[in-house]
Amino acid sequence: MADPRKATDGPPVSSPNAYDYTTLPDYDDDFIDEEHFLEFASALAAPEASPSEENLLRPEKEFITALNDWRPINQRQRRSAKSGAAKAKRRKPRRGRDETREGFTYNLAKYPLLIVVLGWILFLGVAYMATRSYIYMYEHFVTWRGARQRLRKRLGEQTSFEDWVESAKQLDRHLGNDKWKQDDEYAYYDSKTIRRVTEQMRKFRQKAEAEERGGGGKAGGQRPVEELRALVEACVKNNFGGYENPRLYSETYYGTKDLVQQYVDEVSSSLKFLLSGQQLTPEEKRHLSKQLNNFGRTALCLSGGATFAYYHFGIAKALLDADLLPDIITGTSGGALVAALLATRTNEELKSLLIPALAYRITACSESFLTWGPRWWRTGARFDSVNWAKRCAWFCRGSLTFLEAYERTGRVLNVSCVPSDPHSPTILANYLTAPDCVVWSAVLASAAVPGILNPVVLMRKNRDGRLEPYSFGHKWKDGSLRTDIPLKSLNLHFNVNFSIVSQVNPHINLFFFSSRGSVGRPVTHRRGRGWRGGFLGSAMEQYIKLDLNKWLKVLRHLELLPRPLGQDWSEIWLQRFSGTITIWPKSVMSDFYHILSDPTMQRLARMIHIGQLAAWPKLKFIANRMAIEKIIEQAREDTRPESQPLPTPMPDDERTSWNMMGEDDLQTLLDKAKTSHTSVEVPDAMLTPGHERPRLTSNPENPAHHRSESPSISKRFSGWLGALQSPGSSRTSTETVRPSMADLKRAHSPNDVRRRGSVMEELKRQSSVFWEDDADPETTADEFMTDDEEDGSDVLPEDDVAPFEHSGEDDYGTVVRRRPQGPQITVDDTDSRDGSPGARNSQLDGEELMVKKRKSGPDV
Repeated sequence: MADPRKATDGPPVSSPNAYDYTTLPDYDDDFIDEEHFLEFASALAAPEASPSEENLLRPEKEFITALNDWRPINQRQRRSAKSGAAKAKRRKPRRGRDETREGFTYNLAKYPLLIVVLGWILFLGVAYMATRSYIYMYEHFVTWRGARQRLRKRLGEQTSFEDWVESAKQLDRHLGNDKWKQDDEYAYYDSKTIRRVTEQMRKFRQKAEAEERGGGGKAGGQRPVEELRALVEACVKNNFGGYENPRLYSETYYGTKDLVQQYVDEVSSSLKFLLSGQQLTPEEKRHLSKQLNNFGRTALCLSGGATFAYYHFGIAKALLDADLLPDIITGTSGGALVAALLATRTNEELKSLLIPALAYRITACSESFLTWGPRWWRTGARFDSVNWAKRCAWFCRGSLTFLEAYERTGRVLNVSCVPSDPHSPTILANYLTAPDCVVWSAVLASAAVPGILNPVVLMRKNRDGRLEPYSFGHKWKDGSLRTDIPLKSLNLHFNVNFSIVSQVNPHINLFFFSSRGSVGRPVTHRRGRGWRGGFLGSAMEQYIKLDLNKWLKVLRHLELLPRPLGQDWSEIWLQRFSGTITIWPKSVMSDFYHILSDPTMQRLARMIHIGQLAAWPKLKFIANRMAIEKIIEQAREDTRPESQPLPTPMPDDERTSWNMMGEDDLQTLLDKAKTSHTSVEVPDAMLTPGHERPRLTSNPENPAHHRSESPSISKRFSGWLGALQSPGSSRTSTETVRPSMADLKRAHSPNDVRRRGSVMEELKRQSSVFWEDDADPETTADEFMTDDEEDGSDVLPEDDVAPFEHSGEDDYGTVVRRRPQGPQITVDDTDSRDGSPGARNSQLDGEELMVKKRKSGPDV
């Protein structure tokens, strides 16, 4: 369970050393690069690029923008009655901002219906608070009495995990939960299957161990190790037989069924034997570890919640002390700041950081009303973006990018960001989707709540270490508005199917209620078979909560709610806020008063301790899950071939000699192949190991560390739009493309060629080179469409489809990802670390690159 050697434990909250801020790593280093923040301020002040081509064709027009989201442009104009009537006749009919909100019936019934629904929601809210008060009184005066109340009170007073476990076991013995553990039968898992698999796995493992020692084994027939391997491949799956059902851990304060614990221990022992023994070859071990990758991975998800997010420090400390901190961490809003701290520091540094003295570095809300009051009136935001960026840089360890943070600690940081316009999709920034994005800019964007912080520009780091706007300079804001817990994206990118959610949002935390108990917090009356507050109390709570959810959906789908700042605010209630394990620390009323203020060391110590108390009941469930997951992950690392680029951080002199070719290298080889119509030999420079290729460093700590810039779809669009905006410019691809007034005037002079009518036409012209060379004029698009494409069976959901891409098979039966009718480049995704399409690596099979063209064209 917890680390018995306490090698991962940091100073306890009650220790005097925990209040000494000089023990914090880098406590006197702000990690501020003034040039980076000047570039950030310049990007914030620059006007956003308009998608309208009319604005580009008329550079003499003045760009007008609102001061902030709260003060839009609404300038009153005076005109004469005659001229006004004449212009009204010529003017086109005025359309609303939302054309679906039209019609006589809608306009007539909208506000009366809105008032009625809001009134009913208010009534339901009052009824819900009354129901929860009744349940609290019922538990206080009926359930918790006598010895069980004394043991429960002692459980909440413990300051170390070992003492908490001992108190939890005493409470379980008093309530008779030990008998429940010994009884294998239970309605929420398949006890017969689990028992049979455990016995067979133990038998095969013992025979295989005896055979490896040379003391036994059959002369003929199938070897025990083969039988054990087949059984492991069939049974090591996510929630096999229901053994990971949270209800199995919701009947006791510590532990689960003895049979379930025996199954977990036996699976761990069998996996260690198979993957570390001598009876399987390295290739068999590699195949087995890949086969077991369907077990999935675990992620820690930290919700938003302003200063309530400081409870996350206690939950992270509990996981770190038990050596159970997952490698995949995601954060939103306030949780993004905590996630950035966890993902940019090593375990040794975190042991000294997750202490009350950390309050010394939390100074984001230190300004007085005389400072932020005029700013809010002038800009519509309480806090200044550049000032917050400088204070955030310490938690992100300077201007580290997502890729650099991953290479430093091996943890995958994910930050949810929402675009400032209401129509674009959200992004989950990580080292796969946004490797060059600076972490502090994403954390700042994820915390940009309207009225608190204005939307900000994401920044990316180019090859020479300079910062420039990311995603065309578009602005982003708080991720909690749409995706507080991005479970779907985590599953897509990193095969996450087990989530630990730390939920501290104040508007959501009040509605978390487990009528049948939760992990480590059982219903203690009627021997765990009762309901909290009695059946009627739990039924009333469930009905009111579901009715509230229903009427909130009515407001959203009928579009009755107004949209202040152009934002649909219904998602702050109707999105998913829970995971496989949901931890909600018990807050106090003073937290609402200090919701936008910096914590003192004493207040932070209380929040860390309460976070630990909330996490300790869940650690046994998490430990059983990660005991198997860690063995599989370690086997994946140990059996990875030397020719496969390792995604885990390691010194450059130990890296593989193969390197991913950039877009420029591939395009050069493609052009050469088109010209010669023969196979093209790959130059030795492209096969040079990554640490020997001449690239500029981007890590100030390690000058020997070099980072290659991976091609992305946003970079291609930047290049295409840059060519549209300034055809004669000689700027490089790493510079921000913003046309000057002189460039626009030259583009429309009589001596220059005018630009095309629209951006889409120019994109079609630019992309036509992919299918115009050596193409058969009689070939139609239908000849290149596979069976899946014709019937539409492989069409993915809208959120999961990558732009301009589809799947199919070429003439040689190789499954590829390709653009329609374009040249095909084989992609090998057989051994990525996370098993996701987003992590596929281009491989060079031999010393020649073969580019396969369409069916009607010749092979090159």
